Amino acid sequence: MVIAVDAHRIAYMALPKAGCSSVKAALARTDPAVTIPPADQIRTETWHSIYPTQRFRAHRWQVYGDYWRFCVVRDPAKRLMSGFVDRVVERGELAHSRRLARGDFPHLSTTPDPDHFFQHLWDYAEASSVVKHHVAEAWLFLGPGDIRRHYHRIFKTEEMGLLAEALSAVTRQPVTMPRENRTRTKLTLDDLSPATLDALRPYFAKEYETLAGFYDNPLA
Repeated sequence: MVIAVDAHRIAYMALPKAGCSSVKAALARTDPAVTIPPADQIRTETWHSIYPTQRFRAHRWQVYGDYWRFCVVRDPAKRLMSGFVDRVVERGELAHSRRLARGDFPHLSTTPDPDHFFQHLWDYAEASSVVKHHVAEAWLFLGPGDIRRHYHRIFKTEEMGLLAEALSAVTRQPVTMPRENRTRTKLTLDDLSPATLDALRPYFAKEYETLAGFYDNPLA
């Protein structure tokens, strides 16, 4: 499903852990087709229920060829670290994995440290659909090839203020960009062992190639 605000002819493709909760919250507040719950009932999941994140499908995206189309990208290392902290550490998502509970992956822990998790990243992705969704390659959500050809504007997460200004211009109403779903714990590549960094090199090589011109690969 393309996230579209038909009243303003805006189309957005969401990349998990790249400010998508904040963008969805901002869009919902401009969308007359959306009924926003009372403030005391709003959770981060509220925005994802209104605008589910789905993978890029060219035939669906083409329908919105005359809309103002945009996406938001994030440094792949920061996106991956944030996904682990948010979903594995703070939300404990692995405790809900049926495959782990059945013992399908006896070498995996439901409470892994960062090195164990990233050294077995794709096994964890197979064991948990939530993990798989949040670590999947960026092109699956943003489109294949040169992503610039799919969008009128591409914003980095460091440019959320610029995105708010652009949305204000397109919608002709004030748009603010709230900070949604912030993680409390910080994790960086410096916290990982050399063996873990070596295990992640192939993943990052592809991710930084997809986002060439936006971010530089620190492991290159």
